Amino acid sequence: METLRLIAGMRMGRWLPVDHHRGPRRPGPSNRCSDLWELSVRVASLSVDILPPKSRNVMRCHEPGYQHLVNYYRGSSIICRKASLKRTLLDYCQHQGIEHLEWLPETFVIYPTNASVDETLEHNNIQQLKATARLQKDERRQLESSFINDHQKIWIAKSSNGAKGEGIFLSTNYHDIVTTIDAQSHVYVVQRYIDDPLLLTGKRKFDIRCWVLLDHDYNIHLFKEGVLRTASDPYTAEDLSQSQLTSHLTNHSLQETNSPNYGRYEEGNEMCFDDFNRFLQDNHNVTLQDSLLPQMKKIIFTCLSAIRELIHTTDLPYRSFQLFGFDFLIDRWFKVWLIEINGAPACAEHLLPSLLQSIKLTAIDPVYPPPEHDDGIENLFEIIESS
Repeated sequence: METLRLIAGMRMGRWLPVDHHRGPRRPGPSNRCSDLWELSVRVASLSVDILPPKSRNVMRCHEPGYQHLVNYYRGSSIICRKASLKRTLLDYCQHQGIEHLEWLPETFVIYPTNASVDETLEHNNIQQLKATARLQKDERRQLESSFINDHQKIWIAKSSNGAKGEGIFLSTNYHDIVTTIDAQSHVYVVQRYIDDPLLLTGKRKFDIRCWVLLDHDYNIHLFKEGVLRTASDPYTAEDLSQSQLTSHLTNHSLQETNSPNYGRYEEGNEMCFDDFNRFLQDNHNVTLQDSLLPQMKKIIFTCLSAIRELIHTTDLPYRSFQLFGFDFLIDRWFKVWLIEINGAPACAEHLLPSLLQSIKLTAIDPVYPPPEHDDGIENLFEIIESS
């Protein structure tokens, strides 16, 4: 899962690929950027050209007079790592006078204290100071207090930088959790597990991926088409063993690798919004539009508002836009919970062409108007908050 980041250097309409370590690549024999309206974005290992290339003179993006548009907000990763997401939202609540966010599960950040890490740090004073500062932020005591107050809670532990379900485990035992984390090399977040989820046919869990576009003016847009990522096996809160993770976690890679029922209910374990809406109407007499989307929009707005002052490019010599993936869980009472935010989200293959076209229409064309209007192309982004 990777997104090829681009920088736009525009006088007549130009795009250059960007290496974030080395900067924009200059045109050369193997890097001819002579396409007037070409935008190649690599999402989920796919490369797509939004429009056919048209031959034009090559111009360099750092030439004076160019306006630069980058499809990445520098610093946005602060909400895309699980540990820093929690701290960022906590700081935002304190600044806004908000007591708590009802849609964020109870969360604690735990730093590992294994002997091998400590032994290495003893020989590096700077690293030792950093480690000490991190351990001061460690929240295992608060986690233990929560266990004391309620022994019946289920907790899910996830590596702050983890992906594809790697390193995730569930437990109801405090000592098992901290012992396992202390043997790791990365910070973990421990969250109260939502153990009463809304279930699909076959009593299966699911989560929802929504694509959110933040444009250069910090307007927030929600892609109208979303995807449910579904579990292959029936959900049970009684068995938390690693062998039953396919009933608890909906990650595609985990489901495809570990469950013989992968693809049994939905192709690729994905359900589109239209099918989900029919399921809600037929089985629960509610709709996605009335019951769930308003909650999702509120969460999206709060998260992106929390980092606006940290990442906006208003006073900088370039402008930005970025696509985010917001992942949600729905409980049996139709309450929406935020799971995590991805700053370089993969996309369902069947939605990729319309997503890329809509990104172009929403984020690029307003800055660099095309010579011809795309009258026949539908923009599937809807604005949920304007700056």
